[in-house]
Amino acid sequence: MAGTELNKAGDGSEPGAGRQKPPRKTGFAHLLAAATYSAAGLRRLLKESAFRQELGLGLLMLAGLALWGVGTGKILGFAVLLLILTMVEALNTAIEVLVDHLSPGWSQFAKDAKDLGSLAVACTIGALLLYTAVALLW
Repeated sequence: MAGTELNKAGDGSEPGAGRQKPPRKTGFAHLLAAATYSAAGLRRLLKESAFRQELGLGLLMLAGLALWGVGTGKILGFAVLLLILTMVEALNTAIEVLVDHLSPGWSQFAKDAKDLGSLAVACTIGALLLYTAVALLW
């Protein structure tokens, strides 16, 4: 099948099969498209309960730092780490989506990929907690 995407069975029955790749956008249209894709990614990420919990707790901690009287620089540092957590969680979710598609059943590579993604999220949370402790003590 020339110009079509094929699934593993080769019959093109997967969603999107037979569709042509849209032309690449440039200039301001590219910027708008990128913003639209990012918003769609955030909406997808908000479907993850772990992320919603991390975000909620992070925002509460951010407010707590402000109420505690921590300096603006430290609050901005925390906000940057919270954005990094969002980034790492988004990449972890993307890995999980791909792994689930590639390996619907159990496999060692799928377990390893998901465990490594989980480790990345845990390290980022650890950095946030350590930063918060330092911000409160100094």
